[in-house]
Amino acid sequence: MKKILSLVLVSAMLLFSVAAMADVELLIGTQETGTAGYTYATAIMQCIQTIPGYSVSLVSNSSGNVTSPVLIQEGECDITVSNSAPALWASTTGVESASLPVCPDVRCIAGGLGKDFINVMFTQSFVDKTGIKTIEELVEKQQPVRMIIKKNGSFGELAAERVFGVFGIDINNPPAWLTVEKTSGGAIKDGLSDDLYDLTIDHIGSGQANTTELCLNHAMYDVQLSDATLEALCAQGYDYVTVPAGTWNGQDVDIKTVGSQQCIIVSADMDEEVAYNITKALCENREILVNTSAVLANFNPEVSGSKALTGCELHPGAARYYQEMGYAFN
Repeated sequence: MKKILSLVLVSAMLLFSVAAMADVELLIGTQETGTAGYTYATAIMQCIQTIPGYSVSLVSNSSGNVTSPVLIQEGECDITVSNSAPALWASTTGVESASLPVCPDVRCIAGGLGKDFINVMFTQSFVDKTGIKTIEELVEKQQPVRMIIKKNGSFGELAAERVFGVFGIDINNPPAWLTVEKTSGGAIKDGLSDDLYDLTIDHIGSGQANTTELCLNHAMYDVQLSDATLEALCAQGYDYVTVPAGTWNGQDVDIKTVGSQQCIIVSADMDEEVAYNITKALCENREILVNTSAVLANFNPEVSGSKALTGCELHPGAARYYQEMGYAFN
């Protein structure tokens, strides 16, 4: 009987050892090749592949960072990239205009991968004609204005929606003085260059091609939002960002704005140890991220678990890593 019991115990230990050594296979959902999202996903994959026994694959099944939480909620992938504000909206209220339902099972493991911001510009000709230099004055005077922005569901369109929402204005049902056109980035650049439109709002990073070209070839006016407007946007999930003078041609002063940085999201159902290992691999292989894309140099593990950068709730495995390291986490 003792021999049989010993054999059973040995067999159980062997089975446990095999199970403990079993590979972890992960799927990262991303946008198509050539996008910033694909570059980020590639960098994340390389970090995770440093974990013994972990294998990672990419699948191009994401239409963008705004709706990427849906991929996690519906089990289409294990990991994907979103932004802190959409991650917050997805986990709480959803965004009807962007077809983003409530995704209660979305959790974050790290945020602050980029340095994007809400960019607001009038044409200089509009400023010269009306004397209006701020959104607040525009709304107060109800000055007729022609706004051109990106299409529904884009983060740029949502930025415009949120900015005007601070003043109780629905850009999808705008007042008579506000004309709204939604189109592609190239058409926005051309429309403003030809003075067919007066105003644009987007969520972009420095060096964005269309805005760079626009400012080089046409006089634009960089709009400073008021402190109260910025504070209201931060309450919605954005965080403060300073756009240094010279970011755009003709921009002579720093612009204080807000932005929502890229974050890495997973399911609440992900095993805690797996989430811990992924977080550790990302934070301790930062050089891989930076070597893949210079913009990822903004990633700072000491604050990447903070609420302003994660948007939604941290996964317990990620929180455990940040706590062990003494880093900020929500």
